[in-house]
Amino acid sequence: MKKKSIIILVVAIVAVIAIIGSVISSYNDFVEDYEEVQAASSAISTQLQRRADLIPNFVETVKGYTNYEQSTLTAVTEARSKVASASTVNEQEQASDELNRAISIWVNAVTEAYPELKANEQYRALQDELAGTENRIAVARKDYNEDAREYNTEIKRFPGKILASLFGFESVDYFEADAGASAVPEIDFD
Repeated sequence: MKKKSIIILVVAIVAVIAIIGSVISSYNDFVEDYEEVQAASSAISTQLQRRADLIPNFVETVKGYTNYEQSTLTAVTEARSKVASASTVNEQEQASDELNRAISIWVNAVTEAYPELKANEQYRALQDELAGTENRIAVARKDYNEDAREYNTEIKRFPGKILASLFGFESVDYFEADAGASAVPEIDFD
């Protein structure tokens, strides 16, 4: 009888250790996945800040050639400061969209009004930098969304869902396409 009790006790201890080990492993996986999401979000912030830092140089280059329209420039400047102060994914997304619209309107208006500006080497270099930064932002958003998907899937699967709710892990938001992203852009070569 004593031998049977010892075997049952050992099995129970092994089962409890296995369960505790599984909980610890799941918790660590949640933490690791969440940190990957945070790192990806930081990469987006870095690229948005890079773009915001390029804009003053772009503005100064254009100012040298133009009598720029103050209201349009003000919109770009205000949108730039919103990007710098955004702290959540949704705030970053909204501020970035607003900056994209402001830059697009401003750049298109200026390049149409001052065709000689298109030929300026510094202007072209800054335009290339902005285009490269836009590509980096797109890649950073894609990476963020992949990490967010992995994390959200992990905390929504069973039994992870139970453990995630016990430890307070919540799903994260995705970056989504701009509201007008499906519209075909108008291209004017004049």
